[in-house]
Amino acid sequence: MGKPRFTADLSPLPTHGFGHRALTWWGEIAFFLIEGTAFVMAIAAYFFLMNQEQIWPPPPFAPPDLLAGTLFTILMLLSEIPNGIAKHAAEHGELRKLRRMLLVAAAVGLALAALRAWEFDSLNVLWTDNAYGSILWALLLLHTLHFATDWVDTLVLAALIHTRHGIEGRRFVDCAENAMYWRFVWLSWLPIYGLIYWLPRLVS
Repeated sequence: MGKPRFTADLSPLPTHGFGHRALTWWGEIAFFLIEGTAFVMAIAAYFFLMNQEQIWPPPPFAPPDLLAGTLFTILMLLSEIPNGIAKHAAEHGELRKLRRMLLVAAAVGLALAALRAWEFDSLNVLWTDNAYGSILWALLLLHTLHFATDWVDTLVLAALIHTRHGIEGRRFVDCAENAMYWRFVWLSWLPIYGLIYWLPRLVS
């Protein structure tokens, strides 16, 4: 006779989990480490190039205009309000509130995209002009890539959550993880904003 086989009914177990119980959460933590390293390397390159110049930014270039970048920063900080509400709604299964907040987040993302386009026009230097221009554009493009990635993800989730597939448990997990990633996006922007807009004014 063969060995006895033991079976268990796993149907009562939940089909999804939030936070560290979700595989996507761990994947996101890994993304934070990898992408955070890229930001650190870009910031290190900025300081390296700054140390090669006696005046920063090097003449005849002026520091970037403050208005576009500051408005972008303020709106990005305010975006944490609907983002935090959406995360809480996703984790508590509040479908109606989640749907509303995802639409608000998508609209805020559109406004941020317009401000970011204005930012590129406010740098007062092209990426082809010199090393200073190249590192400014590189920092802004690097953050824009992360911002755009999460905004597109928000648009997709906002569309899915309004369909019958949106009421699946794993979709709520997706929305919660998307909200967590958005926090990484705006937190990583703060030191870059300081480097691009304020450090040149302080050192000069």
